[in-house]
Amino acid sequence: MVDTQVFHSNSALQVTDMAYRKVRAGNGSLRVRDLESEELHTASMELEWDMEKELEEPGLDRFQLECMEHQPVSSSSGGGMDPDLEPIQPSVSPRGRFERLQEDPNYVSRFTRSAPKGQRRNGTCLAKYLLAGMGVFALGLLIGRYAFSKEQVKVEPSADTDVLEKIVQGITAKKIQALQREFDNLSDLPEESKVRYIAQLWENLGLKNVQVNNHMALLSYPGPNLSTIIDTSRNQCYLPSGMRCDQPFASPTEPFAFAAYSAVGNLVAEVVDVQYGSPEDLRRVQASANVTNKIALLKLGQFPLLYKLSLLSEMGFGGCLLYVDPCDAPFGNKTFGVTLNPGGNPFSQEDSRSAGRDSRHNLTSLLVQPISASLAKMLLSAPAMGQGRPCISMAMPSASARKIINLTIENQASFKMVHNVIGYLKGKTNPDRYVLVGSRHGSWYEGALADWGNSYAVMTQIIASMMAQTRVGWQPDRTIVFCSWGGTSLGNIGSFEWGKENAVVLQSRAVAYVSLHSPVRAPGSLQATASPSLQQLAAETQKRHSKSCRGGGCPGPNISSLQTPGDLSFFSNQLAVPTVEFTYSELPKTERTFFLSEAFTPHESSLRETLDPAFELHENIAKITAEAILRLATDPVLPFYPLDIALDIQNKLKDDLLRRPDLLNVAASLRDNSAFFQSEVMRPANDPKERDPAHVRMLNDVLRDLEKSFLIPNPPPGFSRNILYCLSRQNPHFSILKDALDVPWHNSINQSLILVSSAISSADRLIQSGLDLFENENDNPN
Repeated sequence: MVDTQVFHSNSALQVTDMAYRKVRAGNGSLRVRDLESEELHTASMELEWDMEKELEEPGLDRFQLECMEHQPVSSSSGGGMDPDLEPIQPSVSPRGRFERLQEDPNYVSRFTRSAPKGQRRNGTCLAKYLLAGMGVFALGLLIGRYAFSKEQVKVEPSADTDVLEKIVQGITAKKIQALQREFDNLSDLPEESKVRYIAQLWENLGLKNVQVNNHMALLSYPGPNLSTIIDTSRNQCYLPSGMRCDQPFASPTEPFAFAAYSAVGNLVAEVVDVQYGSPEDLRRVQASANVTNKIALLKLGQFPLLYKLSLLSEMGFGGCLLYVDPCDAPFGNKTFGVTLNPGGNPFSQEDSRSAGRDSRHNLTSLLVQPISASLAKMLLSAPAMGQGRPCISMAMPSASARKIINLTIENQASFKMVHNVIGYLKGKTNPDRYVLVGSRHGSWYEGALADWGNSYAVMTQIIASMMAQTRVGWQPDRTIVFCSWGGTSLGNIGSFEWGKENAVVLQSRAVAYVSLHSPVRAPGSLQATASPSLQQLAAETQKRHSKSCRGGGCPGPNISSLQTPGDLSFFSNQLAVPTVEFTYSELPKTERTFFLSEAFTPHESSLRETLDPAFELHENIAKITAEAILRLATDPVLPFYPLDIALDIQNKLKDDLLRRPDLLNVAASLRDNSAFFQSEVMRPANDPKERDPAHVRMLNDVLRDLEKSFLIPNPPPGFSRNILYCLSRQNPHFSILKDALDVPWHNSINQSLILVSSAISSADRLIQSGLDLFENENDNPN
C-alpha cells in the first residue's frame, strides 16, 4: 500500500516564493545550484534518481535542472557565465519588459558614439576621421545586425504550429493498423520478450535512454482446478460460465473468470440478492435477514467494486458472486475477471517469508468469484434475463426460496517480475519538467490472450511521428516521458511501483499524465476524462478533431472528471498530477453502468475489426492525444485553468444536502481569486512582449501544484484520494460527502466537511499567495 500524504499549499508556496525571489535577486540569472537548495525538498536533494542520469547527454557532467538566462552585460563585472551551465534561451520579445542588455536596440548607436574624435585642424584631417568613423560605423552595424539576428533566432516561440500539423499529419490509420498486426504476432511470446521488442522498437524510432524497469511482485492467477458453484438442492455442479462441470469444455476463456487476490477455500451458504450493493440496497437486505457468512449475489456497477466489497465484509458476508446485468452491458452473459488489488505490489517477498509457508495472499476475507448472467439467473430463480423494453433488470422474486450453494475458489499466487519500458524525449528549455504518457502491455493473466496492442499501437505511432520531427531539428520545451506499463490488469502494479520509487522527483517535476489505457472500447462517442484544470484543453483538442458530425450542429465535447481504472490512478490519486485520457466508448445511460470498466473481458481477435475495421477511430484518438501532449510540452504557460477547478467545486456543492454557508463562502473566494489570477497573471504571461521566463516558470509551478491541495488521507476503499474526481455524471458531488451521508461510520459528516473545506481553503491560499508574489514583483521589477 502506498503511504498517504497530505500536501499543504503553504509550504509549497514558501518554496516557490523563496526560489522566485532568489531568481530576481540574482540580476536576472537563474543558478542551478542556488535554486536546488531552495526549491527542492531535502529528501529530493539526497535522492540520486536514475531519471536524471537517463536524461544526461554525452559530455555533460550533470543533467541541468533549472532554466537560466544570460547575465546582463555590466561594466562592474566580467559578465562571464559559469562554463559548467548550459544557457537555455527563453521565449521573450527583445523589447519585452525584462529585456536583456544584449537585445537593446540602442546598442548600435551607443557603439557609434564612441568613435574617436579629433581637432578640426584642416580639411584633409577631417576627411580621414570621417572615413574612419564611417568604417567603424558600418562595421558596428554589421556586428550589431548579426548579433541581433542571432539573438532573434534563439528567442523563437517554443510552440510551433507547423510542427504540430506535421506531427498530426504523420499519424495515419494505415500505420497504426500495421503496428497492430505486428503486436498481434507477439501474443504467444512471454512478457519479457514483448518488453525487449518494445524497447528495441523505441530505440529504432529514435527515443533516447530507453530502459526496462523491473519490479518483483506477487501476482494472482487461476488455480490448477477451476472454481466451482454447486447447487446443493439439485446436487448440480457449475463452472463460472454456467456450464455444468460434467460437460467437456473447450472454451479457452473459461479460466478467465476469476477475482485476483480473492480469498481461497470453500463455503456452503445461502445466496442473498444484494442487487448493486449500494448502501441503500444493503440497508434493505440487512433489515430483512441475517447475512452473517452468507454469499452475496452482486451486480457490477454504480459504485467502485472495492467499496461495495468493503461494505459486504463489514456486514459479515462470507462470499460474493459477481455478475453483470444484461440490461447494463451486452457482455453480461460472458465470463470476465476482476482484480481486488487497489494498486501496486500487494505483498513483498519479505512479508511472505515472515508470514510463513501457509500464509494466503488475499486482499479480502471474502470468497469472490465472477459468474455469467445465465448462472446468476439460475441462482436468483429470475423469470427473465435482460429482456423486455424497457429492459427488466434481474432480481430474485420475493416468493422464491433462497438457494444454498457450495462455493469453491482455488486461485494461486506467485512472485514474478513485472516489466516497464521507459523512454525519453528530452526537453529544450525546461528539461526537468516532465509530461508523462502511458500505455500498457501484458495480459490479464499468464497464458491468457494478449489485449495490449490496442493501446500500444496508438502510442508507438505517436512516438514515430514525433521522432520524425526531431530528426529535422525540433525539440519540445519540456521532457516527454513515454511509459509502457506491466501488470496493469492485476492492479496497475508497474505504474504504482515506478511511481513510488520516483515519487519525490515526480511530485515537483511531473506536470501532467496523458493516458492511452484503452483508446477504443466501443464504437460510441468520443469522450474525455480529465482533471478539472485540463478540461478546457480537452475540449479544444476534441473540437479540432471531431468526426462525429459535418456541416454544423455538432454536439459539444463530452468531458468529465470521473474516476476511471487504469495506470493514471497512481498519478492522479497519490501525486495529484493533472491527467487526461481520450477514448471512444458508449456513454453510460444510467448511474448503474458506471464502473463496468472494472471488468476484464476475454480478448477476441475479431472484436477490434468489428469496432473499428478501418482504424479511423484509432487514428483520431492518436491525433487528439498527440496534440494534447504537444500543448502540454510546448506551451510557455501550462494550459491549466484554475477557474475551471473553482467552477467545478461550486458545481459539486450545488444542491448537496451537506453544503454549509462557510463551505460556500470559501468556494466563492476560490472562484474570485482564480478568475483574477487568470486575468492578471496568466494572461500577461501568455503575451510574448511581457513574458519573463523566470516569471513563467514560477507561474507554472503554482498551476502544477494546485490539485495537490485536494488530496485527502484514507478515503473509503475504491474512492479516489483526489476529491476533484467524482463517481458518476448523475451524481457529480464530492464522493466523500456522499459516503459520509450513506455510511456515517466510515467518516462522520463533520469530519468529511472539514476535509473538503480544508482542501478548498488550501487551494485558495495557494492562489492568493501566487497573486501576492507576482503583484509584489510587478511593483518592484528590479
